[in-house]
Amino acid sequence: MGGHVVIEQLEFRGRCGVTPEERARPQALAVDLELDYRLEAAGLSDDLGDTIDYAKVAQRVVDIGTAQESQLLETLAERLLAALFDEFSISRIKLWLRKLHPPISFVTRSVGINIERTRLAQQVLRADPPPAQFLVQQLHRLPKGKVLDVASGSGRHTLFLASLGYQVEAVDRDEQALAKLSTSARVRQLTGISSRVLDLEPPPQEPNLGHETYDGILIFCYLNRPLFPYLIDALKPGGVLLYETFTVDNHVQHQHPKHREFCLEHGELLSLTPGLRILHYDEGLHERTNGSESVYTAQLAAQKPLAPGLST
Repeated sequence: MGGHVVIEQLEFRGRCGVTPEERARPQALAVDLELDYRLEAAGLSDDLGDTIDYAKVAQRVVDIGTAQESQLLETLAERLLAALFDEFSISRIKLWLRKLHPPISFVTRSVGINIERTRLAQQVLRADPPPAQFLVQQLHRLPKGKVLDVASGSGRHTLFLASLGYQVEAVDRDEQALAKLSTSARVRQLTGISSRVLDLEPPPQEPNLGHETYDGILIFCYLNRPLFPYLIDALKPGGVLLYETFTVDNHVQHQHPKHREFCLEHGELLSLTPGLRILHYDEGLHERTNGSESVYTAQLAAQKPLAPGLST
């Protein structure tokens, strides 16, 4: 059961303005906050440790707002959001930050900005490089647990999922890319990440992915048709496969990938995943997270059926 902590008209004096003259003297700023959290634990325990301490939240806002000058209210707002998500168990923040006496003729009350953001949106915003949009869109389908990131490269998706509490194993044949992933994980103090060098190109023997090992498997921009039976076998019952890669349309329109055999034909991804329950499927022109040119891909979210006698 969710609820809100509401802080209204938190006032302090901070240095915020585009011109040096405006920043030279602290001016009156105000913040209103609505913070979402799970309130049932506190309701049962009557213990401050089970809720959001609004006195500590208010003090952190004042500390951040008075410690460093900024040209834009947007900059100050981002500092506040980052600190509150990092330091408190908040699932969503609605913030109204404003100047109470702006140096603008005819404005008799205030000017400011409203921002509403979830914890997930904050994680996506801070991820560098950002995860694929399809992963973010389908994240609600991915069970919490152990996830396999196939052809992970330097691990943008591994790092993102680990920041959300997933246990992630990254496999790739590029040893240097996995070393970069390990370094990034240490720098970001992320735990729950393992990696191994594994060449998945069609081998004479089966790849070592295990049997019913993973709660989720994700593959982006990689196509190895003989691998699919092993991917399906490696999923636990109820586990979810998230897959996105280029279709033949991208080869025709953008000459990428250079070889047609590295692209999916229309509807092919569905034929490669027999026995899975389709949760989402789409193929066509899709936007990329980094704002670069849109690409033609097929997107699949599919679930391995539960064993007989089990229920979701």
